[in-house]
Amino acid sequence: MHGSAHDAVTHLAPAIESLTGYPADPAGIARFRRYLALLMDWNKTHRLTGYRSAEAVVRQLFLDALLFLARLPSGALTMIDLGTGPGIPGVPIRVVRSDISLTVVESRRKQVSFLAALKRGLDLQDIVILEGRAEKLLIDYPALVGGFDVAVTRAVGTRMIPTAMRYLKPGGLFVAGGPPVQTEAGRTEMEEAGWVRRETVAFPRLGMSRVFLIGLRPP
Repeated sequence: MHGSAHDAVTHLAPAIESLTGYPADPAGIARFRRYLALLMDWNKTHRLTGYRSAEAVVRQLFLDALLFLARLPSGALTMIDLGTGPGIPGVPIRVVRSDISLTVVESRRKQVSFLAALKRGLDLQDIVILEGRAEKLLIDYPALVGGFDVAVTRAVGTRMIPTAMRYLKPGGLFVAGGPPVQTEAGRTEMEEAGWVRRETVAFPRLGMSRVFLIGLRPP
């Protein structure tokens, strides 16, 4: 990998330490390098993401995914990533948190093919890849209903949140990158319905902040 791409990944190390309180694992950084190389290579022909440079992929996809760590509980978790695309945010989270059991959901075939290659390339054989629409998978595989501690999604539409809640155990946590479409009053439809709350989290050591939509499935 050329120098600039290599350097782009090294910038994740201080971010990981800031977010977790622990030094970045060299094996994890190596996985991020392989992840970046695979995504850049596939992107040449499949356009899995609109980000074209290594620096943009690392900052806008990998780092943004890792910001979700600030709102995840500690300890072993079962987590589902809905509409994961090229594995965001679930796979970067799993690279850093080996105590998370990850299932990713994606309906588009080329992204699913990439995820299979990524699973092999990163040697993360415990990741479960489900191909299909999140709503239909709940019908086809009823055991998925109430099966997860956490559901995450990077980009959320107003119809996704009730679906995501059905994947969660009672008391399970939903975390989305937000906000989705807003009403005239400036609040999302889901906020008005009481499903979620909007939360802006500051990351002063990283010089940024992130808006999340946070919700709990009722017990």
